[in-house]
Amino acid sequence: MLFNILRGNTSGIEIIAGLFATAFVVFCTLPVHEFAHAWTATKLGDQTARLSGRLSLNPMRHLDPLGAIMIFLVGFGYAKPVPVNPRNFKNPKAGMALTALAGPGANLLMAALFILLRYILWALFTETSVFVLAFSYFCIYAASINIGLAVFNLIPVPPLDGSRVLQLLIPSAYYFKFMQYERYIVIVVLVLLVTGALTRPLAYLRGLVYEGLDFIIGLPFR
Repeated sequence: MLFNILRGNTSGIEIIAGLFATAFVVFCTLPVHEFAHAWTATKLGDQTARLSGRLSLNPMRHLDPLGAIMIFLVGFGYAKPVPVNPRNFKNPKAGMALTALAGPGANLLMAALFILLRYILWALFTETSVFVLAFSYFCIYAASINIGLAVFNLIPVPPLDGSRVLQLLIPSAYYFKFMQYERYIVIVVLVLLVTGALTRPLAYLRGLVYEGLDFIIGLPFR
């Protein structure tokens, strides 16, 4: 995200708002993503996350240093995976998929909230001021990063949430064979992010989702 903020003719207000929005997402909304995983798993019968102290909004329990740095740099990243024991679910595959989807779902809800706040702001303040402009940029970046986290985490590769959903779609034998290469896949994903090979298509998808949410949420204000 920092690369995008500093690229091109960006105003000082937008740069500051973008940096604050990124920090806010990392320390305030990224923990909501992980809490959603832990809460869903707990409700479905698995107490592993709760007993591991992950049923919490404390960012220090969830942050992964490298994942947080990636969010600051390119707008896509991750936190520490929430421990889940599928054997505790009545339906292990469905339980894992629902638990996995809870995180990206929470990000999309938060993105919708920031988009709504921006529309409310412009409805309340008809005159543009530094505060209105700065908060508007803050909401745009916060919504965009949250959508980016949702899109990124739905990629069907380990250890991302999408890999847990993939378990529903392919035979278990192929899935566990695929998971054996998790550490190598992580390295490849990080390299693709840093080089921009993965960030471009992800940014395109993020833009499409943002436009869709913005259109729906903005209907009452038009």
